[in-house]
Amino acid sequence: MSKSTGCRNEPSTSENDTMTMRMRFLFAALTLALAAGSCSREPRTELFNGRDLAGWVCVTDPEGVGDARDAFSVQNGNIRIAGSPFGYMRTEETYDDYRLHVEWRWIGEATNSGIFQRVQEGDKVWPQGIECQLMAGRAGDLVLLGGARAAGIEPVGKFPVKARIGDAGCEKPAGEWNEAEIVCRGDRMTVYINGMLQNECSGTDRTGYIALQSEGGTLEFRNVYLTDVK
Repeated sequence: MSKSTGCRNEPSTSENDTMTMRMRFLFAALTLALAAGSCSREPRTELFNGRDLAGWVCVTDPEGVGDARDAFSVQNGNIRIAGSPFGYMRTEETYDDYRLHVEWRWIGEATNSGIFQRVQEGDKVWPQGIECQLMAGRAGDLVLLGGARAAGIEPVGKFPVKARIGDAGCEKPAGEWNEAEIVCRGDRMTVYINGMLQNECSGTDRTGYIALQSEGGTLEFRNVYLTDVK
């Protein structure tokens, strides 16, 4: 009767070679997967750090009640804009060509706000620039502010408007997050609301600040960043 020694048989040289090759293959596959994942993520410029309003300049109507601290704050990692006093918070830097991503939701009743592009020098209410309207039921309209010009938008009235292409079905109810993507390339601007093309124009200024508006009701913004235009 043979006795068991309790020891494992040592793998042969060929088995060791096979295991080594498998480990090398798995390591190579993992390396390629990680590289592909990093390449697929577009580099982006974060405009909001989730903690405070560093990198932004707050402007309010000097004739309004209250000041910037009443209108603009950070709560639970989101920008909160009260809607009063009227004004806007703009970036400290100007930008040329970009794709702007912004998410917003209404706190309480859905009312009025906007995202300004190509804002020019001179902090006043309202500045020269082009507003992507966020007013409930009109998100995606383009509004010329402060004497701004764009091809195809007649300079009629104080705030000329180019109505959006789609209907209100692109907007989500109050309390739910919406997404806006605004592409600025050269003198052209294109607006998408929740993935749907809503507006476009040309003949705009080619650079300027980006701003978020306080006018109407309370809302929040998050995931405010830029990616390169392809």
